[in-house]
Amino acid sequence: MKKYPTKNDLSAGLREKMIGLLNSRLVDSIDLQTQCKQAHWNVKGPDFIALHELFDKVNEEVEEYVDLIAERVVQLGGVADGSVHCVAKKSQLQPYGARGGSGREHVEALSSALASYGKLVRAGIDSADRAGDKDTADIFTEVSRGTDKWLWFVEAHLQAPR
Repeated sequence: MKKYPTKNDLSAGLREKMIGLLNSRLVDSIDLQTQCKQAHWNVKGPDFIALHELFDKVNEEVEEYVDLIAERVVQLGGVADGSVHCVAKKSQLQPYGARGGSGREHVEALSSALASYGKLVRAGIDSADRAGDKDTADIFTEVSRGTDKWLWFVEAHLQAPR
């Protein structure tokens, strides 16, 4: 793993561990972002405009998570590894679950992706906190709060009677 010198006072061993953890969540974040766009582009049905706009807003937030995580990797002297090849090889998210165009199908698929991602990010909070990197834990906490909010927004479309 390529590393760059830094005057950051976290130990080299801790920085290396956090770079690995952050890069793992980075590939998941990029995968989630592409799943949001998949839903945004392909949704159909009577709730089209509401879902189309919602999925785009989720994507915009996830894009911010991608930057937060990637920039933390670089702050620690690492290289952010977010290439498409790396994402396809290393993402822990399941492949996007919707193949049709119905709004409900995309809501189901995206809510599942958000829930899985949220679980991974919460595990990242615990790992970073146990390791002693409060800043990385704080970034993951911010991402977790946002992910839970967007999961709530998306799942609300499953909870109304039809």
